[in-house]
Amino acid sequence: MTSQRPTFSLPGGHLSRLACGLTTLALFVPTVLLPASAIAADDLWTEVVIPADSNAPGPYRHPCMFDELDNGDLYVVYYGGAGEYEGDTAVYGFRKEQGSDTWSTPEIIADTPGRSEGNAVIWQGPKEVVWLFYLTRYGDTWSTSRIKYKTSTDYGHTWTDSRLMSFEEGLMVRGHPIVLNDGDYLLPVYHETGHDKEFVGADSTSLFMRYDPDTGEWTETNRVSSRLGNIQPSVAQINAKYLVAYSRRGGGYEPMEDGFLVRTESRDGGRSWSPGEDSQFPNPNAATDLIRLKNGHLLLVYNNSDQGERMPLTVAISTDNDKTWKHKRDIVTLEQGKDLMGSAAYPTAVQTSDGKIHVMYTSHKRQQINHVVFDEEAILNHSAE
Repeated sequence: MTSQRPTFSLPGGHLSRLACGLTTLALFVPTVLLPASAIAADDLWTEVVIPADSNAPGPYRHPCMFDELDNGDLYVVYYGGAGEYEGDTAVYGFRKEQGSDTWSTPEIIADTPGRSEGNAVIWQGPKEVVWLFYLTRYGDTWSTSRIKYKTSTDYGHTWTDSRLMSFEEGLMVRGHPIVLNDGDYLLPVYHETGHDKEFVGADSTSLFMRYDPDTGEWTETNRVSSRLGNIQPSVAQINAKYLVAYSRRGGGYEPMEDGFLVRTESRDGGRSWSPGEDSQFPNPNAATDLIRLKNGHLLLVYNNSDQGERMPLTVAISTDNDKTWKHKRDIVTLEQGKDLMGSAAYPTAVQTSDGKIHVMYTSHKRQQINHVVFDEEAILNHSAE
């Protein structure tokens, strides 16, 4: 594998918003024109960050992950190459600086000679330290992966050398860490088993790595088992003792009427976790994300389908600490999905310092990166109609 990759530049913006009084609007991107049916409502702002047919490093660009840095930049990572299991994949990072309408050119920020990289997680941690967690695959399937990480103290412009989190194969990352009430960090992790590229084994489990910033040590929680297996957890802390997490189900990718997101909870501050149970949310073996908003509400973004397709992309909000989820809205509808080649996958949600909620996801067979921005009221008011 070589570390040389093509570069590209994006003309700024590529933005779309329906303004009051406008009856038509087109979204312009390099060689891409998003049809009118794909334009969001006037309370959802949409952006194509990297078009499917651009010359950005790839063409496989998946899954995208992002965070707001302490300097106000939005920083995005993905792993790119010829395909999911190809040998030339590397982790790329790029940004939109605060106040800018232009995204920078993706650059390689992790690339192991002779190996392929996988899922990357970017996270703005405390004390202005930015963390990058990612995978390196040591065999033909994800069950041979190991977790590595780097840090940056200049907002991702330079990085430390990589460190290996664990020697155990099959451990992987996907979701943002959180800072616990006691100051420890909690990183969502999962252990994937088997060598079937089209099936997630029932013995696949979710877990968490807990980091003590005083000692620099990582410790592992118990592993969460469930009926079909579960992977890719995302976590939110309700209070000092109570946390909840939702994970993607295991199994295959065929339609499954009894396939649901898997829910687990902790009652001791994230140190131990309950067995995984089916939730109320259908899941077509697809990634999800859960965050706690600044007002204490919970936000879940997921593919609301049991038909094996990663459409629609739905946002749900709980105003009562995960007891009920009365507010739901498709931020990418089934009709819009036709223009995205039938998939809005691997969503990541972030609430930025100005209170806006951002969701990024991939489409067009994992080649296009998309960005949606909205206020919480866009979900609360829509679902109350």
